[in-house]
Amino acid sequence: MKRDIFIFNDGVLKRKDNTLYFESSEGKKYIPVEETNAIYVFGEVELNKRFLEFASEKEITIHFFNYYGYYTGTFYPREHLNSGYVILKQSEYYLDFDKRLRTAKNIIETAIANIIVVLKYYNSRGSELEEEIKWISERSAEMEDTQDIETLMAAEGNIREMYYTCFNKIINNVGFRFIKRSKRPPLDNINAMISFGNSLMYSTVLSEIYQTQLDPRIGYLHSTNMRRFTLNLDMAEIFKPIIVDRCIFSLLNKRVIGEDDFEEQFKGILLSDSGKKKFIAEYNNKLMTTIKHPKHNKEVSYKRLIRMELYKLQKYFTEDEEYDGFVARW
Repeated sequence: MKRDIFIFNDGVLKRKDNTLYFESSEGKKYIPVEETNAIYVFGEVELNKRFLEFASEKEITIHFFNYYGYYTGTFYPREHLNSGYVILKQSEYYLDFDKRLRTAKNIIETAIANIIVVLKYYNSRGSELEEEIKWISERSAEMEDTQDIETLMAAEGNIREMYYTCFNKIINNVGFRFIKRSKRPPLDNINAMISFGNSLMYSTVLSEIYQTQLDPRIGYLHSTNMRRFTLNLDMAEIFKPIIVDRCIFSLLNKRVIGEDDFEEQFKGILLSDSGKKKFIAEYNNKLMTTIKHPKHNKEVSYKRLIRMELYKLQKYFTEDEEYDGFVARW
Protein backbone atom coordinates (compact mmCIF):
# COMPACT_ATOMS: atom_id res chain seq x y z
CA MET A 1 0.00 0.00 0.00
CA LYS A 2 0.98 3.63 -0.40
CA ARG A 3 2.60 5.32 2.59
CA ASP A 4 1.93 8.45 4.61
CA ILE A 5 4.27 11.43 4.97
CA PHE A 6 4.53 13.36 8.27
CA ILE A 7 5.93 16.91 8.33
CA PHE A 8 6.99 18.48 11.65
CA ASN A 9 9.37 21.20 10.46
CA ASP A 10 8.39 24.66 9.24
CA GLY A 11 8.85 25.20 5.52
CA VAL A 12 7.28 25.26 2.08
CA LEU A 13 5.56 22.51 0.10
CA LYS A 14 6.30 23.03 -3.58
CA ARG A 15 5.68 21.54 -6.99
CA LYS A 16 8.37 21.37 -9.64
CA ASP A 17 7.22 19.89 -12.94
CA ASN A 18 5.81 16.46 -12.02
CA THR A 19 7.41 16.33 -8.60
CA LEU A 20 6.47 17.51 -5.12
CA TYR A 21 9.01 18.42 -2.46
CA PHE A 22 9.26 19.99 0.99
CA GLU A 23 11.84 22.72 1.52
CA SER A 24 12.93 23.69 5.04
CA SER A 25 16.03 24.90 6.86
CA GLU A 26 17.30 21.33 6.54
CA GLY A 27 17.13 21.41 2.74
CA LYS A 28 14.85 19.79 0.16
CA LYS A 29 13.08 16.47 0.62
CA TYR A 30 11.25 15.04 -2.38
CA ILE A 31 7.86 13.40 -1.95
CA PRO A 32 7.38 10.19 -3.98
CA VAL A 33 3.95 11.11 -5.38
CA GLU A 34 3.16 7.69 -6.83
CA GLU A 35 3.82 6.06 -3.45
CA THR A 36 2.14 8.63 -1.18
CA ASN A 37 -1.37 8.19 0.19
CA ALA A 38 -1.59 11.20 2.53
CA ILE A 39 0.49 14.03 3.98
CA TYR A 40 0.14 14.99 7.67
CA VAL A 41 1.26 18.57 8.35
CA PHE A 42 2.19 19.51 11.94
CA GLY A 43 4.64 22.34 11.21
CA GLU A 44 4.01 25.87 9.91
CA VAL A 45 3.92 25.16 6.19
CA GLU A 46 3.26 27.32 3.14
CA LEU A 47 1.88 25.95 -0.13
CA ASN A 48 0.20 27.29 -3.25
CA LYS A 49 -2.48 26.39 -5.79
CA ARG A 50 -0.02 24.61 -8.11
CA PHE A 51 0.94 22.27 -5.29
CA LEU A 52 -2.70 21.52 -4.44
CA GLU A 53 -3.63 20.96 -8.09
CA PHE A 54 -0.91 18.34 -8.46
CA ALA A 55 -1.71 16.72 -5.10
CA SER A 56 -5.34 16.48 -6.24
CA GLU A 57 -4.30 14.97 -9.56
CA LYS A 58 -2.26 12.36 -7.70
CA GLU A 59 -5.14 11.73 -5.24
CA ILE A 60 -3.15 12.73 -2.15
CA THR A 61 -5.13 13.89 0.89
CA ILE A 62 -3.44 16.49 3.12
CA HIS A 63 -4.31 16.67 6.83
CA PHE A 64 -3.45 19.78 8.86
CA PHE A 65 -2.81 19.95 12.61
CA ASN A 66 -2.16 23.08 14.65
CA TYR A 67 0.84 23.75 16.89
CA TYR A 68 -0.78 21.80 19.72
CA GLY A 69 -1.42 18.70 17.62
CA TYR A 70 -5.15 19.30 17.20
CA TYR A 71 -6.64 18.37 13.85
CA THR A 72 -7.73 21.52 11.97
CA GLY A 73 -8.81 20.31 8.54
CA THR A 74 -8.16 18.29 5.40
CA PHE A 75 -7.49 19.05 1.77
CA TYR A 76 -9.76 16.45 0.21
CA PRO A 77 -9.04 16.11 -3.54
CA ARG A 78 -11.88 15.97 -6.02
CA GLU A 79 -13.67 12.70 -5.53
CA HIS A 80 -12.46 10.50 -8.37
CA LEU A 81 -14.54 7.48 -7.33
CA ASN A 82 -17.81 9.27 -6.59
CA SER A 83 -20.95 7.29 -7.38
CA GLY A 84 -24.36 8.95 -7.41
CA TYR A 85 -25.96 5.60 -6.64
CA VAL A 86 -23.81 5.00 -3.55
CA ILE A 87 -24.50 8.51 -2.25
CA LEU A 88 -28.24 7.99 -2.72
CA LYS A 89 -28.08 4.68 -0.82
CA GLN A 90 -26.02 6.26 1.95
CA SER A 91 -28.58 9.04 2.21
CA GLU A 92 -31.42 6.52 2.29
CA TYR A 93 -29.81 4.76 5.25
CA TYR A 94 -29.48 8.09 7.02
CA LEU A 95 -32.96 9.45 6.30
CA ASP A 96 -34.76 6.20 7.15
CA PHE A 97 -34.65 6.24 10.97
CA ASP A 98 -34.80 2.45 11.41
CA LYS A 99 -31.96 1.92 8.93
CA ARG A 100 -29.87 4.64 10.54
CA LEU A 101 -30.42 3.18 14.01
CA ARG A 102 -29.49 -0.31 12.79
CA THR A 103 -26.33 1.05 11.16
CA ALA A 104 -25.35 2.98 14.29
CA LYS A 105 -25.95 -0.10 16.47
CA ASN A 106 -23.80 -2.25 14.20
CA ILE A 107 -20.91 0.21 14.44
CA ILE A 108 -21.20 0.60 18.22
CA GLU A 109 -21.54 -3.15 18.83
CA THR A 110 -18.40 -3.79 16.78
CA ALA A 111 -16.48 -1.07 18.64
CA ILE A 112 -17.51 -2.50 22.02
CA ALA A 113 -16.63 -6.02 20.90
CA ASN A 114 -13.11 -4.75 20.14
CA ILE A 115 -12.94 -3.06 23.54
CA ILE A 116 -13.76 -6.42 25.14
CA VAL A 117 -11.12 -8.15 22.99
CA VAL A 118 -8.48 -5.67 24.22
CA LEU A 119 -9.52 -6.17 27.85
CA LYS A 120 -9.49 -9.97 27.53
CA TYR A 121 -6.01 -9.79 26.01
CA TYR A 122 -4.63 -7.90 29.01
CA ASN A 123 -6.72 -9.88 31.48
CA SER A 124 -5.00 -13.04 30.23
CA ARG A 125 -1.70 -11.35 31.06
CA GLY A 126 -2.57 -10.69 34.69
CA SER A 127 -4.39 -7.34 34.69
CA GLU A 128 -7.43 -8.76 36.58
CA LEU A 129 -10.21 -7.27 34.48
CA GLU A 130 -12.92 -9.95 34.83
CA GLU A 131 -15.43 -7.69 36.60
CA GLU A 132 -15.05 -4.86 34.07
CA ILE A 133 -15.37 -7.28 31.14
CA LYS A 134 -18.55 -8.74 32.65
CA TRP A 135 -20.05 -5.28 33.26
CA ILE A 136 -19.29 -4.05 29.74
CA SER A 137 -20.64 -7.26 28.18
CA GLU A 138 -23.91 -6.91 30.10
CA ARG A 139 -24.32 -3.23 29.16
CA SER A 140 -23.56 -4.05 25.54
CA ALA A 141 -26.30 -6.70 25.46
CA GLU A 142 -28.79 -4.20 26.88
CA MET A 143 -28.11 -1.80 24.01
CA GLU A 144 -29.93 -4.11 21.61
CA ASP A 145 -33.24 -2.69 22.87
CA THR A 146 -32.20 0.95 22.46
CA GLN A 147 -34.64 2.87 20.27
CA ASP A 148 -32.84 6.15 19.54
CA ILE A 149 -29.36 7.39 18.64
CA GLU A 150 -28.96 9.71 21.66
CA THR A 151 -29.63 6.89 24.15
CA LEU A 152 -27.32 4.62 22.18
CA MET A 153 -24.47 7.13 22.36
CA ALA A 154 -25.09 7.75 26.07
CA ALA A 155 -24.89 4.00 26.75
CA GLU A 156 -21.72 3.76 24.66
CA GLY A 157 -20.28 6.69 26.63
CA ASN A 158 -20.90 4.85 29.92
CA ILE A 159 -19.18 1.75 28.56
CA ARG A 160 -16.20 3.75 27.38
CA GLU A 161 -15.99 5.43 30.80
CA MET A 162 -15.75 2.00 32.43
CA TYR A 163 -13.20 0.96 29.81
CA TYR A 164 -11.00 3.95 30.65
CA THR A 165 -10.97 2.94 34.32
CA CYS A 166 -9.17 -0.22 33.18
CA PHE A 167 -6.20 1.75 31.86
CA ASN A 168 -4.53 1.94 35.27
CA LYS A 169 -4.61 -1.86 35.52
CA ILE A 170 -3.16 -2.26 32.03
CA ILE A 171 -0.48 0.45 32.14
CA ASN A 172 2.51 -0.66 34.17
CA ASN A 173 4.31 2.65 34.49
CA VAL A 174 4.41 4.49 37.82
CA GLY A 175 4.61 7.95 36.24
CA PHE A 176 1.32 7.55 34.36
CA ARG A 177 -2.10 7.36 36.02
CA PHE A 178 -5.49 7.87 34.37
CA ILE A 179 -8.12 9.80 36.38
CA LYS A 180 -10.89 10.63 33.91
CA ARG A 181 -11.29 11.52 30.24
CA SER A 182 -10.54 15.16 29.46
CA LYS A 183 -10.18 16.96 26.13
CA ARG A 184 -9.32 20.38 24.72
CA PRO A 185 -7.16 20.58 26.64
CA PRO A 186 -6.23 17.13 27.96
CA LEU A 187 -5.44 17.43 31.65
CA ASP A 188 -2.89 14.62 31.98
CA ASN A 189 -0.35 12.67 29.95
CA ILE A 190 -2.58 9.72 29.09
CA ASN A 191 -5.40 11.98 27.92
CA ALA A 192 -2.90 13.82 25.72
CA MET A 193 -1.98 10.50 24.08
CA ILE A 194 -5.62 9.48 23.63
CA SER A 195 -6.53 12.80 21.98
CA PHE A 196 -3.51 12.77 19.68
CA GLY A 197 -4.01 9.13 18.71
CA ASN A 198 -7.71 9.63 18.02
CA SER A 199 -6.93 12.60 15.73
CA LEU A 200 -4.54 10.40 13.77
CA MET A 201 -7.15 7.66 13.50
CA TYR A 202 -9.87 10.04 12.26
CA SER A 203 -7.49 11.30 9.57
CA THR A 204 -6.39 7.80 8.56
CA VAL A 205 -9.99 6.64 8.15
CA LEU A 206 -10.82 9.77 6.14
CA SER A 207 -7.93 9.05 3.74
CA GLU A 208 -9.18 5.48 3.32
CA ILE A 209 -12.77 6.66 2.68
CA TYR A 210 -11.37 8.72 -0.19
CA GLN A 211 -10.29 5.46 -1.86
CA THR A 212 -13.90 4.18 -1.86
CA GLN A 213 -17.21 5.42 -3.29
CA LEU A 214 -18.50 6.39 0.15
CA ASP A 215 -19.26 10.00 1.03
CA PRO A 216 -17.48 10.99 4.28
CA ARG A 217 -20.08 13.69 5.00
CA ILE A 218 -22.84 11.18 5.80
CA GLY A 219 -22.46 9.65 9.25
CA TYR A 220 -24.88 7.54 11.28
CA LEU A 221 -23.63 7.57 14.83
CA HIS A 222 -22.22 11.10 14.75
CA SER A 223 -24.93 13.37 13.34
CA THR A 224 -24.61 14.65 9.80
CA ASN A 225 -24.80 18.42 10.26
CA MET A 226 -22.70 21.46 9.44
CA ARG A 227 -19.56 19.50 10.31
CA ARG A 228 -17.70 18.63 7.12
CA PHE A 229 -16.95 14.95 7.77
CA THR A 230 -18.69 12.46 10.07
CA LEU A 231 -18.43 8.96 8.57
CA ASN A 232 -14.74 8.80 9.48
CA LEU A 233 -15.64 9.54 13.11
CA ASP A 234 -18.12 6.64 13.05
CA MET A 235 -15.77 4.07 11.55
CA ALA A 236 -12.81 5.16 13.68
CA GLU A 237 -14.72 3.92 16.74
CA ILE A 238 -14.17 0.35 15.53
CA PHE A 239 -10.41 0.70 15.29
CA LYS A 240 -9.50 3.04 18.16
CA PRO A 241 -9.37 0.25 20.81
CA ILE A 242 -7.25 -2.13 18.74
CA ILE A 243 -4.90 0.45 17.19
CA VAL A 244 -4.76 3.72 19.17
CA ASP A 245 -5.22 2.30 22.66
CA ARG A 246 -2.83 -0.58 22.11
CA CYS A 247 -0.23 1.92 20.86
CA ILE A 248 -0.64 3.83 24.13
CA PHE A 249 -0.26 0.70 26.26
CA SER A 250 2.79 -0.45 24.31
CA LEU A 251 4.53 2.94 24.37
CA LEU A 252 4.05 3.33 28.13
CA ASN A 253 4.66 -0.25 29.23
CA LYS A 254 7.86 -0.41 27.16
CA ARG A 255 8.94 3.01 28.51
CA VAL A 256 9.30 4.40 24.96
CA ILE A 257 7.45 7.56 25.96
CA GLY A 258 8.36 9.22 29.24
CA GLU A 259 7.30 12.26 31.22
CA ASP A 260 9.78 14.46 29.31
CA ASP A 261 7.81 13.82 26.09
CA PHE A 262 5.00 16.12 27.27
CA GLU A 263 4.63 19.85 27.81
CA GLU A 264 2.17 22.13 29.58
CA GLN A 265 0.10 24.38 27.29
CA PHE A 266 -3.06 26.42 27.98
CA LYS A 267 -3.57 24.83 31.41
CA GLY A 268 -3.41 21.38 29.83
CA ILE A 269 -0.89 18.69 28.90
CA LEU A 270 0.13 17.95 25.31
CA LEU A 271 2.65 15.70 23.61
CA SER A 272 5.87 17.50 22.70
CA ASP A 273 7.36 17.12 19.22
CA SER A 274 9.50 14.24 20.49
CA GLY A 275 6.39 12.58 21.95
CA LYS A 276 4.41 13.04 18.74
CA LYS A 277 7.20 11.51 16.67
CA LYS A 278 7.45 8.50 18.97
CA PHE A 279 3.68 8.05 18.92
CA ILE A 280 3.52 8.29 15.12
CA ALA A 281 6.33 5.75 14.74
CA GLU A 282 4.40 3.26 16.88
CA TYR A 283 1.11 4.12 15.16
CA ASN A 284 2.56 3.55 11.69
CA ASN A 285 4.17 0.33 12.83
CA LYS A 286 0.77 -0.85 14.08
CA LEU A 287 -0.97 0.12 10.83
CA MET A 288 1.57 -1.89 8.84
CA THR A 289 1.37 -4.93 11.14
CA THR A 290 -0.30 -7.86 9.38
CA ILE A 291 -2.72 -10.44 10.74
CA LYS A 292 -4.47 -13.39 9.15
CA HIS A 293 -7.95 -12.28 8.14
CA PRO A 294 -10.52 -14.67 9.68
CA LYS A 295 -12.72 -14.75 6.58
CA HIS A 296 -10.28 -14.38 3.69
CA ASN A 297 -7.57 -16.53 5.29
CA LYS A 298 -4.76 -14.26 4.10
CA GLU A 299 -2.36 -11.80 5.70
CA VAL A 300 -3.58 -8.19 5.67
CA SER A 301 -2.31 -5.06 7.42
CA TYR A 302 -4.43 -3.12 9.88
CA LYS A 303 -4.45 -0.25 7.40
CA ARG A 304 -5.81 -2.56 4.73
CA LEU A 305 -8.41 -3.80 7.23
CA ILE A 306 -9.77 -0.26 7.50
CA ARG A 307 -10.23 -0.12 3.72
CA MET A 308 -11.84 -3.56 3.70
CA GLU A 309 -14.24 -2.46 6.44
CA LEU A 310 -15.29 0.51 4.34
CA TYR A 311 -15.87 -1.71 1.30
CA LYS A 312 -18.01 -3.91 3.53
CA LEU A 313 -20.04 -0.91 4.66
CA GLN A 314 -20.49 0.19 1.05
CA LYS A 315 -21.82 -3.26 0.15
CA TYR A 316 -24.18 -3.05 3.13
CA PHE A 317 -25.67 0.14 1.69
CA THR A 318 -25.86 -0.93 -1.95
CA GLU A 319 -26.81 -4.60 -1.59
CA ASP A 320 -28.54 -4.54 1.82
CA GLU A 321 -26.10 -7.23 2.90
CA GLU A 322 -25.91 -7.49 6.70
CA TYR A 323 -22.97 -5.54 8.07
CA ASP A 324 -20.74 -7.82 10.12
CA GLY A 325 -18.07 -5.53 11.56
CA PHE A 326 -14.46 -6.57 12.07
CA VAL A 327 -13.68 -7.87 15.54
CA ALA A 328 -10.02 -8.57 16.31
CA ARG A 329 -8.84 -11.99 17.48
CA TRP A 330 -5.66 -12.47 19.49
